Amino acid sequence: MSELKILEERKQFIQYGNADGCSGMKCDSESLSGAVSQRACVYCGARVVLNPITDAFHIVHGPIGCASYTWDIRGSLSSGSERYRNSFSTDLSEKDIVFGGEKKLAAAIGELAANHNPKVIFVYATCIVGVIGDDVEAVCKAAEKKYGIRVIPVKSPGFSGNKSFGYKMACNAIMELISPYKSGEKRQGVNILGEFNLAGEMWIIKNYLRKIGIQVVSSITGDASFDSISKAPQAALNIVQCAGSMTYLAKRMEEEMGTPYIKVSFFGIEDTSASLIRIAEAIGSQGSINRAKTFARTESDRLEAYLSKFQNNLKGKKAAIYVGGGFKAISLIRQFTAMGIKTVVVGTQTGKQEDYGVISGLVDKDTIILDDANPAELEMFMKQTGADILVGGVKERPLAYKLGIAFCDHNHERKHALAGYDGVVNFTEEINRSMNSPVWQYLKAPVSAKGALL
Repeated sequence: MSELKILEERKQFIQYGNADGCSGMKCDSESLSGAVSQRACVYCGARVVLNPITDAFHIVHGPIGCASYTWDIRGSLSSGSERYRNSFSTDLSEKDIVFGGEKKLAAAIGELAANHNPKVIFVYATCIVGVIGDDVEAVCKAAEKKYGIRVIPVKSPGFSGNKSFGYKMACNAIMELISPYKSGEKRQGVNILGEFNLAGEMWIIKNYLRKIGIQVVSSITGDASFDSISKAPQAALNIVQCAGSMTYLAKRMEEEMGTPYIKVSFFGIEDTSASLIRIAEAIGSQGSINRAKTFARTESDRLEAYLSKFQNNLKGKKAAIYVGGGFKAISLIRQFTAMGIKTVVVGTQTGKQEDYGVISGLVDKDTIILDDANPAELEMFMKQTGADILVGGVKERPLAYKLGIAFCDHNHERKHALAGYDGVVNFTEEINRSMNSPVWQYLKAPVSAKGALL
């Protein structure tokens, strides 16, 4: 790495493919000061996990900027209430910071209780609350007793860790919500953890499971409600789609409620098929297993025939990936490999050591693997490797376009489904349209002194 213009401390976070399974790679740690990390804060991590609970009320205890930053930030769809699209804040001012904001928080909870009769309120403690020391837990406990509703604190001061820590705080809040119902009887069904119903993807997955005879007890948190989440302890199995945000919850439910879990992925033909069969084998009857195998084979054959027409357009292209979690990155590498596209750069915000071990075995030895990248690094590596497209989130879009590189949004704000067999079609068509758009030839064409294309 000596020839690369990166911070000396950042070299520990960057490796090449097949480098001893990335065993020496530093990850799952605090962002390096001065590196302008792409990660979000603890509060944001907690907010994006809990936000899709459709009938929940969310009070952001802090300045108004924190609430506006995360207002309706997910492309999550609802089959019922749209309450989750509203954002509430105590809007702390300088006076509140000096004298404390507990009375203001209590008043905000009382206003919601009086005007909306909510079943559950989540109260997020932001950075400033962590500094001034408001006892958010005591306020929530008093409100529960006074109004007879669930008021759950979410300990999420942004400076207390990183986005991954925010996921854990959200999972703790969910455990607090469902723990009173853990004594119920188990039934032969699954919970889907870490699927947030972006562009209706939860409905796609539920439909697949229904076809193979698997019942879904609860979804956490896409298209969820207070009542549906309360049933989660009844499920016989948890399936974890977003490993980064929900493995912690799955482990707690296994330890405290006896609910086993498996990690799955519904991105790409290979992972979708394997996941459906694994779920059927873990909880279903022989009939479910047979249906899963038949359904997977039928859909795979259909899509392989469909995707063959894109081979000439995509084969030999190069892709860069920078997403939130390791499991998604792994699925994307497999999808690109099936298309004939080489992954030349791959990184995540919250990947774990085992994720990077799998990634290193899927890519070529010259592929650059990086954790918690910053824009300067992404720019340098994409130029160095000649990437034709970047798959990332909203923060990466301007970077790709400024470099004249195609872009595919795979983040939580998107409005188009990319999961399941349905998502394979959408993803392939988007990759093809974006990468082979005629605009790139104009951007790279020689220009005269007066700015005219030659």
